[in-house]
Amino acid sequence: MPALAQFLHELDAVEHAALAALAAAADAHALEAARVQFLGARSGRLKELQQALAQLARDEKPAAGKRFNEVKARVEEALAAARQRVEQQKSATTHEAAFDPTLPGRRPRLGHLHPITRTIDELKDIMGRLGFSVADGPEVEDEWHNFEALNIPPAHPARDPLENFYLAAAVAARPDRAASPLLLRSQTSTVQIRVMERTPPPVRIISVGRVYRPDTADATHYPMFHQMEGLWVDRHVTMADLKSVLRLFAACYFGGEGHIRFRPSFFPFTEPSVEVDMAWNQGWIEMGGAGMVDPHVLAAVGYDPEEYTGFAFGLGVERLCMRRYQVEDIREFYKNDVRFLRKF
Repeated sequence: MPALAQFLHELDAVEHAALAALAAAADAHALEAARVQFLGARSGRLKELQQALAQLARDEKPAAGKRFNEVKARVEEALAAARQRVEQQKSATTHEAAFDPTLPGRRPRLGHLHPITRTIDELKDIMGRLGFSVADGPEVEDEWHNFEALNIPPAHPARDPLENFYLAAAVAARPDRAASPLLLRSQTSTVQIRVMERTPPPVRIISVGRVYRPDTADATHYPMFHQMEGLWVDRHVTMADLKSVLRLFAACYFGGEGHIRFRPSFFPFTEPSVEVDMAWNQGWIEMGGAGMVDPHVLAAVGYDPEEYTGFAFGLGVERLCMRRYQVEDIREFYKNDVRFLRKF
């Protein structure tokens, strides 16, 4: 048999054997053995035929080389296909072994509300049952709503730049007033002004939201915290109504009789003003400030103080939450420590 014909015959035999061996390989070990046998760089059968190709006559090499390259490419393609097949079989086998449908399932871990959010929702629910609707307002305020309308004069210490977060680059312009700087609101009382400006009496609202004061963070203070503001303006509203509402609130939130006591105090926007203490755990805890809305505040929003009276109160949400859940440090609420949050 001529040399070229003999070479092509052997090449066809190697191709047939290689394709059969790769198709029959059932695992990675058999696949690797077939690869070494036919495509090995030192002793593979295609390597031997490549050396035999070099011994052919010059005019026979082009046809022999073309056929050799075709066979080698086909064997390499078969090797790649066999590897993919073996990997898929391995993955399927592993998955079937790992999954046992007869075993009980694993309960997924569900997230839950932050304790501050839970407290806010509960406060809104309690006050809603007492007849108060919820109002919201912006956290960036002008001096009119944050100070002037609340009867806080320009020389009052509460307006000191060291006691507030003024926004130096922001200026608010009102048609009826000169441009004034903006600041992060220091109290939710700003919402009662905005509500009364656009709502004729009677008004009965609460507002719960963030307020900002440049306090040094410690166990009971934080530069950002939450307040619940309450306002009721109507004819013949008295301090007795204020105490009744807060007593009912304390009874709903803390349970028991909900005892309330007032201590005289001073706030520019209420007259008379009181500090509110609530009985809890055989003692008294200070919860915030309250009082009858000052007539100057009513006049600033267009209400007739001779016809209408009202009360307002502001309670610290974090303080309520800390008492409810026995948290000793307000900073724990804002550390984003999952171990702490999982307690609630």
